[in-house]
Order: sequence, then structure tokens, then C-alpha cells
Amino acid sequence: MPTVYPCVPGHEIIGRVTKVGSAVTKFKPGDLAGVGCRVDSDNTCPHCQAGLEQFCPNQTLTFGSPDKHLGGVTYGGYSDSIVVDERFVLRIPTNLNLAGVASLHCAGITTYSPMRHWGVTKGKKVGVVGLGGLGHMGVKFARAFGAHVVVFTTSPGKKEDAIRLGTDEVVVSRNADEMKKHTGSFDFILDTISADHDINAYINLLGRDGNLTLVGAPSMPLAVSAFGLLPGRRSLSGSPIGGLPETQEMLDFCGAHDRRSRSPWGPRESSKTQTSTH
Repeated sequence: MPTVYPCVPGHEIIGRVTKVGSAVTKFKPGDLAGVGCRVDSDNTCPHCQAGLEQFCPNQTLTFGSPDKHLGGVTYGGYSDSIVVDERFVLRIPTNLNLAGVASLHCAGITTYSPMRHWGVTKGKKVGVVGLGGLGHMGVKFARAFGAHVVVFTTSPGKKEDAIRLGTDEVVVSRNADEMKKHTGSFDFILDTISADHDINAYINLLGRDGNLTLVGAPSMPLAVSAFGLLPGRRSLSGSPIGGLPETQEMLDFCGAHDRRSRSPWGPRESSKTQTSTH
């Protein structure tokens, strides 16, 4: 994505509210607040009306987007302070360690949203391809939803980590025999890989009406065989982050189920973070 300079990045923000506008009703000074990948949208399109602001054609990213209110470009969470429309500010569960909450605004909702959309529930068989920043949250959510969870990795050394995170099985994807055992058995597969890989190997693991959702973003086009999708009425889709209602739902879910990121990067909490309405 092209970058507009000058640029101050940061889109997984936790801070203390210091000031609120006269129309603000959900926050007060001193509250913990979070901000994700977007800070504005047109609020009138069908996507916004449905609580799916991530699809709005007139959205404003947290950093590097033209600022239609103040001019210039938006500056993100590495700024000393940030002013955000109340609609785009999220409540933070107070029982969670903040060092593991900030990245939920991106990695958390990116994995939570497609699982909710495709109906991951108790009794479903769910695959998670890759065990990085997105994959480890996928494992945690699938487990919390009650699914049987299988991690696919090219790194045998990640087996212990996957089991510790709650997966039921680990498959080394380079092992053809291990892969074949799971042919046609998955209800849902979350593919978090951003490198070039054989997507058909995972499509073939889907059962009838199974779905594979891409949340990784390989730079090269993926070659998909129609004959992997046609049998069993399988589907392939992609998903970005989630809308504001779903992101708040995800944070509340994490608070209730003690789900947080294990990212080594904690939040840069600022005592100057401000919330206001435009």
C-alpha cells in the first residue's frame, strides 16, 4: 500500500482518555480505550449501516490517510496523542494484561471475524495454516469456540508451541502422509500464510460445504484448481479485519475467555490519548 509522508504509524492502540468532546457519552477521562486500523468512515453507505466499516469505500485509516477534518494525513498510535471519533474507540476489558491486548485490534479481529462469519462452533473441525501472529490467535479462538483444532506448519519445532496454545493436533504440511489422513474432513480452514504456497493442498482437506478463508496476503497470485472446489461444494474466500461492533464483541469475548496475544510487542500506552467526536 502506498505510504503518504510524513508518516507516524501505529494501528493497535491502547491509551488513557484525557479529554472528551461535549457529545461523547461512552467514555470519560481516565478510561482505558483502544483504537484499531481505522478511525473514520462515511457512516452512510450500506456497509457502515450494517456495522461493517471495514468495507466502506470512504474509510480513513489510522495512519497515512488524508485527514478530511484537519487536513494533512492521519498519524497513528506512535504519536504522543491521538484524537478519534467516539464511534471508532473501543472499550478494553480490565482483566486482561495490556501487553497482550493491543494487537487484538488487528491480529485478533482478523482471525475472529471469519470464524464467526463461517460458523465455527463446538463440534466443528478447524484447521489453522501457520502459527505466527495471526495463526496463534486463530488457534486460541477456535479452541474457545469449542472446535477440534489442527495446526498446519512447515516447522516441526513449532509443535510444542501449538499444543501449548491449545491445538488438538499438529500436522507438518511437508509430510504427504500426514496431510492425506485429513482429506475431506475440515469444516473450516484459516490460512494465515503470506508466502507463496500450494493452496490446493488445503482445499482438498475441506469436507462438504467446507470453507477456506485467506487472511494472509501472498504477493504472488495463487493458482486454484476448480476441481478442488467443485467436489463437495467447497468455497474459498478472503477476509480483512472486522467492523466496530464485531471488534468490540471480540474484545469482550477475550475478556470473558482470557484470550490475548502472545506478541512480544506490548502497547505503547500514552497518557495523552484523547477521544472526541467530530
